[in-house]
Parts: sequence; structure tokens; C-alpha cells
Amino acid sequence: MGLGALIPGEPSGPWAGVPLAQWRDWRWQLREQLRTSQQLSQLLPLSSAVQDLISSGQAFEVGITPYFATLADPTAANCPILRQVLPDAAEAHTAAFEVADPLGEDPHRKAPGLVHKYPDRVLMLVTDTCAAYCRYCTRARWVASGAERLGQDQWQQALDYIRATPQIRDVLISGGDPLLLSNARLDGLLDQLAAIPHLRFVRIGSRVPVFLPMRIDAGLVRALRPRRIPVYVNVHCNHYKELTPQAVQALAMLADGGIALGGQAVLLRGVNDDAEVLRETFYAMLSARVRPYYLFHCDPIRGSAHLRTSVSRGLQLMEQLVGFTSGMAVPKYCIDLVGAGKVPLWPAYVEQIDDAWVSGHSYKGLPWRYVNDPSAHTAVEKPTNGSQ
Repeated sequence: MGLGALIPGEPSGPWAGVPLAQWRDWRWQLREQLRTSQQLSQLLPLSSAVQDLISSGQAFEVGITPYFATLADPTAANCPILRQVLPDAAEAHTAAFEVADPLGEDPHRKAPGLVHKYPDRVLMLVTDTCAAYCRYCTRARWVASGAERLGQDQWQQALDYIRATPQIRDVLISGGDPLLLSNARLDGLLDQLAAIPHLRFVRIGSRVPVFLPMRIDAGLVRALRPRRIPVYVNVHCNHYKELTPQAVQALAMLADGGIALGGQAVLLRGVNDDAEVLRETFYAMLSARVRPYYLFHCDPIRGSAHLRTSVSRGLQLMEQLVGFTSGMAVPKYCIDLVGAGKVPLWPAYVEQIDDAWVSGHSYKGLPWRYVNDPSAHTAVEKPTNGSQ
């Protein structure tokens, strides 16, 4: 339980006396974010190194909603909740391979907030504000920086580019977190996108359902409704503890409103780099009507080395999931690379391919062989399927 909470996500600890009506006001939650060393010390004592990192302004933006803070367990050596959002002294150290723009997005800017990196889809950044700030944020160079104003004029430049580029089929709306925009602004933006004939669907990336589930209300669901084209919300969830009853209820509201829900996670050391944790997280997502889609290897953003596993470890975890977990609950494991884009990583079940045969081993380690090109066979031979 987080901070002594009897019900995860309900008022407890420093907020035990907060009335429920106030606690469930998402604007109050944003106003009360924990930002300073003094406020963060309500969660657990901070080392002098962490306090110096925060007070010096060297740390990436800090902000934790009281709701999300109550999910934390300050007595745990590696609390998976705190490890995602609480600054760590290791952030002051940058590895040689870590960069500010690990996905190489900036060279592909076509308009304010618009990135056209893949042939048929664009990324539209609509806000630099989040409900809480992840310590491994891919866009830490931009999020919460105020470096780029995204008003109506800037949106129109992005929309004009999309209208004038017919090969674009898919717009991913991100930020920051788009679900922190007002219902009216989201409604208007989605109306304008739906009116572009060559678009097939719109996606929205968000952590609001797990950081701030009280933001999901009837007005927001109406704003996100399917139009001529469907709207998909990709929910970022790294650990099953994030899927509280409040978060599950928020996701149900979205799903009941006709909004398709996909899920993504980032593989993080000390958070979810364990097969049982990943399995339970992906099953919990499915139970909440969110289809796991991506498991991303942690991007080499500056100061994030302490959160990154090895690729070998990621593949090992996938081997412990594939076949032992429902295929619905197994996402694609990917690294997002400059120049190459998203590269799917998969355990090597295929060991050899020649003109006649494909051979390898099953998820249980059993050998199999399968006909590759039937014309290469002059006699009937019986392939093996690993079950014999």
C-alpha cells in the first residue's frame, strides 16, 4: 500500500484529511504536484545529492500528483512507483552514448510541434505539460521547457502541413500529455484532423489514465469520440501497481465511449525488468481493456543509464513471456533508433534457412523443421513441429 493508504489512490499520509471531492478534482491534483525537495520529502528522506540536484535546477522537471504518490511504498528498496518519477542522484551523470534527442526527431521538424519522420505518419506535439514527469522522458529537452509556444497559430501551421501532404495516413498526438488540454481544444483539434480526407486514424499518447485518472470524465470522452476516423488512445503503463481501481474505471469510460485503447511500456531496471512483473502488468492491462502493443527499450536520454537494462536482458525477458503468456498479452519489444526508427527485437527461434528447410527451436527449446520451398523437395519428407 502507498503511504498507508487503505485503498490505493485514495487520500492517505500527508493528504489523509483532504475531502474526497477535492481529491478527485484533477485540477487540484495538478496544483498540488510535489515539486520541491521539501514537498518530495513527504514521500521519503532525500539524500543531500538529490536535494542539491533539484535545488540547482540541473534536474529535469519534477512533478508528482498526490494521487500517484499514494501508490508508492517508501519502505521498498526499489519502489517501482517512486523509481519512475523521483529524481535520482545518478541523473547528474551522463554516459558517453546518451544524448538530448535520442530518437533524432528535431531534424524532421516540418512545422512548430510537428515531426515527420516516417513516410505515412507524423507526430504532433501539442503541449509540453504532463501530469507527472518520468525520469526517463525521451523529450526531456522539450517537455516543461516552455521553449516552443504551441498556440492556435502554431497548430494551424502543423495542420496545413498535414493537409498538404497526402501520403500521411496517421497522426500521433503527443507532448507533454494531450489529455491535459481542455475538452474544447481537443474536440476542435480532432474535428479538424477528421476533416482531412487522406487521414485514416488518429492516435493519442497519454499517461493521464495512470497519473491522473480523475481527468477522464464524460466531457473528455465526448471530445475523443470516433468521428469519420477512429481515435486510438495509447496508454503508457509500466507496472501493474499503476492500474488502480480508479485507473481501471477511467479506462472503462474511454472504452465504453468507443475509444480503442492500446498500451505501451518502457523496460526499466528496478521497475519492470522481471518476467513475472511484466506478465502481470500486461495481463492487468488486458483486463482493463488495453491491448499491450509496445515494450520499448529505454532510450539513451541523458542521465538515464541507471534505469536502462541491457538488450540481452530484454530478449531474455521476452523468451520468458512468449509461449508462456497469452499472445494477446505479449507486446512488440522495440528499440527506437536514430535513422532506423523502431527496430523490433525478437528471440531467435529460427536458427537456419536454406532452399529446402527452415529450422529452429520452439519456446520450450524443442527442435522443429518446416518446408521452406516445396519445389526444392523431390521426395516427401516429414517436417517436425517441436511437439514430437
